[in-house]
Amino acid sequence: MVHFLHPGLSPRTLVPPDAQKDALGCCVVQEEASPYTLVNICLNVLIANLEKLCSERSDGTLCLPDHWNFPQEVADRFLGVMTWQGKLTDRTASIFQGNQMKLKLVNIQKAKISAAAFTKAFCHHRVIELDATAVHTDLAIPDIISGLCSNSWIQQNLRCLLLNSASVPRDSRLLFFGQLTGLRILSVFNVCFHSEDLANVAQLPKLESLDISNTLVTNISALLMCKDRLKSLTMHYLKCLTMTKPQILSVIRELKCLLHLDISDHRQLKSDLAFHLLQQKDILPHIVSLDISGGSCVTDGAVELFIRQRPAMQFVGLLATDAGYSDFFTAKQGLRVAGGANMSQISEALSRYRNRSCFMKEALYRLFTETFSMQVTMPAILKLVAVGMRNHPLDLPVQFTASACALNLTRQGLARGMPVRLLSEVTCLLFKALKNFPHYQQLQKNCLLSLTNSRILVDVPFDRFDAAKFVMRWLCKHENPKMQTMAVSITSILALQLSPEQTAQLQEELLMAVKELLAIVKQKTTENLDDVTLLFTLKALWNLTDESPAACSHFMENQGLAIFIKVLETFSESAIQSKVLGLWAFCHLLTNRRNNIAEVRELSSKLVTEDVLKHISSLLHSKEMEVSYLAAGIIAHLTSDKQPWMSQDLQRTALLQDLYATIQNWPSSSCKMTALVTYRSFKAFFPLLGNFSQPAVQLWALWAMYHVCSKNPSKYCKMLVEEEGLQLLCDIQDHSKADPQTQQIATSILDDFRMHFMNYQRPPLC
Repeated sequence: MVHFLHPGLSPRTLVPPDAQKDALGCCVVQEEASPYTLVNICLNVLIANLEKLCSERSDGTLCLPDHWNFPQEVADRFLGVMTWQGKLTDRTASIFQGNQMKLKLVNIQKAKISAAAFTKAFCHHRVIELDATAVHTDLAIPDIISGLCSNSWIQQNLRCLLLNSASVPRDSRLLFFGQLTGLRILSVFNVCFHSEDLANVAQLPKLESLDISNTLVTNISALLMCKDRLKSLTMHYLKCLTMTKPQILSVIRELKCLLHLDISDHRQLKSDLAFHLLQQKDILPHIVSLDISGGSCVTDGAVELFIRQRPAMQFVGLLATDAGYSDFFTAKQGLRVAGGANMSQISEALSRYRNRSCFMKEALYRLFTETFSMQVTMPAILKLVAVGMRNHPLDLPVQFTASACALNLTRQGLARGMPVRLLSEVTCLLFKALKNFPHYQQLQKNCLLSLTNSRILVDVPFDRFDAAKFVMRWLCKHENPKMQTMAVSITSILALQLSPEQTAQLQEELLMAVKELLAIVKQKTTENLDDVTLLFTLKALWNLTDESPAACSHFMENQGLAIFIKVLETFSESAIQSKVLGLWAFCHLLTNRRNNIAEVRELSSKLVTEDVLKHISSLLHSKEMEVSYLAAGIIAHLTSDKQPWMSQDLQRTALLQDLYATIQNWPSSSCKMTALVTYRSFKAFFPLLGNFSQPAVQLWALWAMYHVCSKNPSKYCKMLVEEEGLQLLCDIQDHSKADPQTQQIATSILDDFRMHFMNYQRPPLC
């Protein structure tokens, strides 16, 4: 294969934001670019090997080795990582039974465990916080409460209980929280939670923070029972509330200890509760944080007056309202605003509403508009976009808008300032979105556009096999020319990054891609149009057939040889040389492509035709060193096998003589070429090296090997050892009938090997 050098590309160095202008961005770069902590690395290894390290009980659950004990902080983190990775099940949760783990902070978000496993694994610990957000329906809220209440210590000391989106059985009417007397924080967002349940909860003696958003509560009057201790109340989207606005405000007015109030709403409901709240002068005297995002009739003047009357306020939520645009919100020191007026407000909104899809969509839309012509690298914002995508994988508007925002934030040179780990996460999330929404074309386009970024395509880890499959399928959709060009260019690069084994697995996609690429070449040739799409297409065909017999067969079966000969006859060498990369000739691309095909023995006979030989013989004498070198390689491979030449032996002899004479006139093997020739393996050269009856073939193979060894000795000298090629060079050096020039080059390679690998673990063979 051949890699093209791009002198114009910027170096792959991280360009962090200015700390004075974007302190948060600098923190994100530092965090994302730093290695993972040793504790996290160890926990990941432990979780990956849990089945091997643990024994199995008679019931099929896992048990830690007897001598293992975890400190509380490590045990908490261990459970959190297991939950994050989706590894917490009835089978694995059992390792938390007994006293080897001492848990305080239990995180079982989205876990699929039964009520029995939950009680056995966690309810004997001294738990002070439990996050059971979106836990599987196998573990219902009554079971959670029952399990927790089975431990008297937990009853008195559990401080925080998060039950968001957890299930409640239909036959369960009242949720009895009353025994959890130590509870200070309770969240039942998106739960079948009724007014009667609220009355039960309001009697908890230490309750300070309550979230009853998107529940079935119809009357909030029960809150008056905890008015002297409730400091935080979140009740957005109370769609079943039957109270009048004056009744609601009268309850809120009595909550004099309240520091945080969230009455934000979906904008579609057009609730004007916030508007009426802002008119009240004798309400919420100690309020610090007020969220009224999505409220109707909310104006800058009303919000400003409300805040001036309460100077201790530190946060106001104004997203999806008509407020937040006056200078007051920028000038007010210490006031954070979640809104859509500027990047600061949008950033705050993305952070505050990461778990609320309705506002995440709104914030992402504002972000897209704000970053459409972005010129500044903003890693902190990109990380928030990634969080939104991760938290709402099945919400199409979130995924689509987030993909567009990710494009804006990484377009052109902006990706250079982004940490690779962050770019990797975003890219992986984009492909996850593709799988969740396979028929949404615009989302696919956004993903394709993101892959055109050289920083992402070359430096960032992601599943290139899946990416290649997606791009090849897209290529065959006959999209508009611009999208087609992008798909072709991405295919050409991804093909280089796949192993031969991976390429072989893409049977259906490979056949479709080769056929489509040849169709593009044929069309461009017919139109006499040597544009960038043609160049990318030739490169893609070239890279797909590298070390891929299947792709080579597809090439031949779809009249690839005839099409390429027509290309040579249509485009002059000088015209192609004038293209994007200057010194390359179009025939340079073609001949190396033929080189890949020539290495497939059973196809060699199909290449020994008058038209092919005429063009290759001509290109052997090209003034461009790269073109001559690649043409020589084809001749060396084709002539090394006598079988296809049974009736053309004189022509074969003439070609070999011409090849030998041409190589004699080449400069030193260490000469520079515009194209950087690279090889995955030297094994294709070994049959040529042993061909002592044809010194021209041997000479080309040695010249090629010496060329790459001199350019990248650390890679290729090591390859010589690992592939056991040194012995072949020693044989040439010592062979009595070897050509003097081939012996000289073999000696030079061995000398270079000794110089660069004097300390290599395995000594030279000669």
